[in-house]
Amino acid sequence: MNKKILFSWSGGKDSAYALYKLQQENDYSIASLFTTLSQEYQRVSFHAIAVHLLETQAKAIGLPLDKAFVTKSDSIDEHAAKLEPYLLKHKNNGIKTIAYGDIFLEDLRDFRIKSLAQIGMDSIYPIWKTNTAENMKKIIDLGFKVILTCVDLNVLDKSFVGREIDEDFLKDLPSNVDPCGENGEFHTFVYDGPIFKEKINFKKGEIVQKESFCFCDLI
Repeated sequence: MNKKILFSWSGGKDSAYALYKLQQENDYSIASLFTTLSQEYQRVSFHAIAVHLLETQAKAIGLPLDKAFVTKSDSIDEHAAKLEPYLLKHKNNGIKTIAYGDIFLEDLRDFRIKSLAQIGMDSIYPIWKTNTAENMKKIIDLGFKVILTCVDLNVLDKSFVGREIDEDFLKDLPSNVDPCGENGEFHTFVYDGPIFKEKINFKKGEIVQKESFCFCDLI
């Protein structure tokens, strides 16, 4: 019998690829997607994906979506504390493992492991330590459709926000930028691909700059 787990969902390409990998391995049964949103903006932090688009993704994937809300003033420990009631609800139903799409951020992974251990849960990382350049090529080859919703202007030009991820995008990335944006260089929204039962329809809205980040709103 496959082990039931939660899946941490951001709406972006790494989440989508990690979920695809789990589905292919067939060792786990995903009980629910789980996402954390900004209370102020009703969006995924940095990805800037609105809650209704996350709900549309979950429906297209065919999984329920649990939502937790945090504020921008929360410390990382306060953030973790606000997630506990949602996670404990699932733990009480026998689900004790969460899957994440992290690739090589050791500090973040260590924090997740420590925080989850405190409430008797653990975690798995389907694409941990995989090659990010190879990941991006596989994401494209598998037919995932991905758009950049946020770029860090310290490392990428404003023209990258709102771009589709394709071979031309990979060629245009500066050499100092991780191909998956794993250092926070850019964030994404996935609207089609092998994990979806149907394509998600949207249009690009306003381009907004806030401090050193540039965002493309999706409507």
